[in-house]
Amino acid sequence: MQKMRRYLVLLIVPAIFLLDRWTKVLIIDNLAYLQSVDFTSYFSLVHARNYGGAFGFLAQHGLAKYIFTLLPLAIIGVLVYVILAYPMPAMKTIALTCILSGAIGNVYDRLVHGYVTDFLDFYYMSHHWPAFNVADISVSVGIGLWLLSEALGTFRARKGRSDGSKVTGQG
Repeated sequence: MQKMRRYLVLLIVPAIFLLDRWTKVLIIDNLAYLQSVDFTSYFSLVHARNYGGAFGFLAQHGLAKYIFTLLPLAIIGVLVYVILAYPMPAMKTIALTCILSGAIGNVYDRLVHGYVTDFLDFYYMSHHWPAFNVADISVSVGIGLWLLSEALGTFRARKGRSDGSKVTGQG
């Protein structure tokens, strides 16, 4: 059952990848580069390109294209192996699968276009959070779930030790 669940959770990968591709294609086809459409006083869609890592990190560095293509490819390989080879709680499996899905979406962009298309733009007055996309959301949700899974695991382990020591101490 555990093994089947690990393979079933991989259905998340094509779903997130296709949603990421579809939204990026919509932006590329309907907004000129750097064009934006305001929806509220704090959110707009913008056609942005990220040549660096998260939040444009190292975008101007000459090796950024290689670093942010090869490193995620290695991470993708490790994640696929870990998800398929090691039994783990469902939350952790889903977390790693979300990270994997987002990494695949953004690596696809880098391999095909040489950059990642970002389009979700949140801001307050003139202060903009770096634009991001569905793949970035997937990675962020995955990291959040993974951290929550680790915290819950630590909490349960500590609770189990304290319960066990009480029983042992009484006998």
